[in-house]
Amino acid sequence: MYNVEFPGLGLTMDIDPVAYRVGDFNIYWYGIIIGAGFLLALAFALKILRYFGIKQDAFIDCVIVGFICGIIGARLYYVLFRWEYYSQNMNEILAIHNGGLAIYGGVIGGLLGGGITAKIKKVPVPAAMDVAVMGFLIGQGIGRWGNFVNQEAFGTPTDLPWRMVSENTGGVGVHPCFLYESLWCLLGFVLLYLFSRKWRQYDGQIFLLYLIWYGLERMLVEGLRTDSLYTPLLHLRVSQILAGVTVAVGIILLVVFRKRTFKAADTKKQPLYYEGYEQESEENGTERHDSQDTGIVQ
Repeated sequence: MYNVEFPGLGLTMDIDPVAYRVGDFNIYWYGIIIGAGFLLALAFALKILRYFGIKQDAFIDCVIVGFICGIIGARLYYVLFRWEYYSQNMNEILAIHNGGLAIYGGVIGGLLGGGITAKIKKVPVPAAMDVAVMGFLIGQGIGRWGNFVNQEAFGTPTDLPWRMVSENTGGVGVHPCFLYESLWCLLGFVLLYLFSRKWRQYDGQIFLLYLIWYGLERMLVEGLRTDSLYTPLLHLRVSQILAGVTVAVGIILLVVFRKRTFKAADTKKQPLYYEGYEQESEENGTERHDSQDTGIVQ
């Protein structure tokens, strides 16, 4: 049980990380919140698939594989950058019930697993990525409240009005980093969704914007965290380095594909960089909806 305060806002609450107890078995709020975020993300994705010309059955297969690979990736990422400890405690590598999942590893694993499955299932990968990352933002925005329940993922001391105080912070007011990321992700979801309905020019554009949007947040907020993973050689924050790389890659590819889009428009070609999409859509029995039907610029 944690006593959590936001003294600048006049808020005080007692939080029990355990939602239900059945004998010696505990069901934790963290798992419930993560599960709720996943289900809401999936429900949203299934709702908008038709705007991207993707069949539900094939996409669900991608989600299942992506979810499993995401968990594996999140654990491997965490273990890799704490190898000094786990190399001496090999029996704990699989003990994910004790904590130790890194969100960036989860995103990478999920995208790789889902992307490979999409390729096998003949789902247009860039379009699937567009749908997936909007779902990611929902899941991340909700899932970060699991960190709040566990009183983790907070930042350095601060005297800002929204500072958070609990036993885990040592009674000191700290940055509620979970809240920063939650709000950033939910705002990003709204913005990218609106962009997808009105201004999306090619498959994969939303994915590139996600790389930039989420990368910027990680570059800023990770600098406040007190529990960041570090590279073993340079002792730099891993997530900040990776975030910087993703932002740079996202910007470069947006510029490249923007030029390609204009070139395609000049030659009256479809401004998509996923070749063979129309043929595969016909083979799979899926129809690509035009901008008059969906508001999406194809």
